[in-house]
Amino acid sequence: MKTLITGGAGFIGSHLAEHLIGQGHEVFVIDNLWTGKLAHVESIRNHERFHLVVDTILNESVMNELIFKVDHIYHLAAAVGVRNIMDHPVETLDINVKGSETVLRLANRFKKKIFIASTSEIYGKHLEHSLSEDDNRVMGTVKKRRWAYACSKTLDEFLALAYYDEKKLPVVIGRLFNTVGPRQTGQYGMVLPNFVQSALLGKPITVYGDGDQTRSFTHVQDVTDAVARLMAEPGAEGDIFNIGNDKEVTINELARKVKEMTGSNSDIEHISYERAYGPGFEDMERRCPDIAKINDLIGFRPANDLDVIIQSVIDYFKR
Repeated sequence: MKTLITGGAGFIGSHLAEHLIGQGHEVFVIDNLWTGKLAHVESIRNHERFHLVVDTILNESVMNELIFKVDHIYHLAAAVGVRNIMDHPVETLDINVKGSETVLRLANRFKKKIFIASTSEIYGKHLEHSLSEDDNRVMGTVKKRRWAYACSKTLDEFLALAYYDEKKLPVVIGRLFNTVGPRQTGQYGMVLPNFVQSALLGKPITVYGDGDQTRSFTHVQDVTDAVARLMAEPGAEGDIFNIGNDKEVTINELARKVKEMTGSNSDIEHISYERAYGPGFEDMERRCPDIAKINDLIGFRPANDLDVIIQSVIDYFKR
């Protein structure tokens, strides 16, 4: 099968490309290399079934040609990372809204099945329970730039489901929860690589806020396996699935665990959100998925626990 991955030189996209090539697929990748890197696809760069196009998904003529020639599309291209969102709001909305509209419209032109990578940010400021796909969303004010990413991905979901309902385009939506692993950079605010790099370098491990906020981390290999299996399952079409780990950890606990596993002497320091991101910044206090739905459909459970995940990131940065 021929597949297209938008954002395929990114952290998740490059792992997905390797996974699909390992399954025998021919893989086309388009990436503008804003956050993606050629080094991410170095291991498959010369593979006979791998093809890389360095361009933007906003280039409609290029996208038209790519989508015409493939069978499945994995749409991962997006502006990602809290730091990126705060520093580049126009580019965030351009890529996440216009880009997704272009990809969906062209997918519908040729009726090509498409996976839309969405995000746990969709849920907003929920506190009370693990998050299931039909939960209401709790968003902050539009004056706080933090919520632009969540709202842009919400629009992607609405548009994808509209194409499914009205145009009968086969779509699958996955909401990804804190995907981590080798190749992820801390440059754009991702917490685990930042902690690991600081610990290995003997620098302070910086925790934003009081550190009592919780997250759940999923290894990128578990995520790419789930994504590929969802696309192979006809029963997933026209629906939304959480893809994540239902085991929570506080950011303080994560910092302590990283310090212990690296054998680091780094101090753990707390700084305010305002100091890190500017006045009025809001964060989610809790972000844990209910994964019963994806488990019921394809039997998904994460294979890698937190210790394995952290060790894989430590080993990557040591190399």
